[in-house]
Amino acid sequence: MSEVIHFQRDTVSFEPFGEQGSGSASIARLVGPELSKTMGAGLARFDNVSVEWTVHYDELIFTLDGAFTLRVGEHAYETRPGDVLWIPAGTSVRYEGRGATIFYALAPVDWRERSNLT
Repeated sequence: MSEVIHFQRDTVSFEPFGEQGSGSASIARLVGPELSKTMGAGLARFDNVSVEWTVHYDELIFTLDGAFTLRVGEHAYETRPGDVLWIPAGTSVRYEGRGATIFYALAPVDWRERSNLT
């Protein structure tokens, strides 16, 4: 039987990711293949940055703080705290934010292996 893990926001460790430019993007990967066979989850911060990515998994984003924008082609999904986005696998996106913190969940957790991106 697995044990419950309590991730306390003020003790979570963030690391930089993506092209930083003049802004910043950081991520705290909380749940990965070492904890779950099916899903991944974590927190990410975006401030005056635009990070380009193609999702290789289904992703759910919940905006916690600030203003988060997801760009898909010419369409911009601008979110506020409490808003939720679902992104299907294979979507090319740009993650952007102004003082934004988001929670994300993704599946499958082993997307790197499935996509041969290890």
